[in-house]
Amino acid sequence: MRFEGFHGRAGMGVQPALVVIDVNRGFTDPASPLVCDLDDVVVAIGRLLDGFRSSGLPVAYTTVSYDEAAKQAAAAFIDKIPALLTLEAGSLWVEIDPRIAPLSTEPVFNKLWASAFFGTPFASFLAAHGCDSLVVTGASTSGCVRATALDALQHGYRPVVPREAVGDRNPGAHDANLYDIDTKYGDVVSVDDVLAVIGAQS
Repeated sequence: MRFEGFHGRAGMGVQPALVVIDVNRGFTDPASPLVCDLDDVVVAIGRLLDGFRSSGLPVAYTTVSYDEAAKQAAAAFIDKIPALLTLEAGSLWVEIDPRIAPLSTEPVFNKLWASAFFGTPFASFLAAHGCDSLVVTGASTSGCVRATALDALQHGYRPVVPREAVGDRNPGAHDANLYDIDTKYGDVVSVDDVLAVIGAQS
């Protein structure tokens, strides 16, 4: 379903950054109560990482972890999703999946809530790199990906979501949130589309 005056294309600007949202072991390991089926997503993110790194464009990651103080700060979120307690600070669950491990120069921002922007230095990272757009990947589409895409728009960036590079434990929620993002907040495109743009800019 499409509506007149919606579904525009904002594009990627001239200095995009790539963010990998919460592709840590707590979301990729089948033993975790938070697991999503992200194997294909990890492959797609790997392609984007190769493209952004070879083009010299900024890359950042997020993870979620809770020490005792963070558990108090995020108590309302944890009460809503008790499975978040799996993400104990210092545990293996909060480590980025080794298949797409960050380079030593690529920051991993720890967050307590959904958006990569909230309560982290992520906005300062983007400003320092002169970014005007943000390619959002990772998990989950209906949660932290959507929240980050929306906050990116509200911070003045152009959000782009490559559909193969995001995933959710609920396929219906995944599809509905990609539709919402593409209708109102950012451009939902293919991984190939993103790679073509950054290749042309490099």
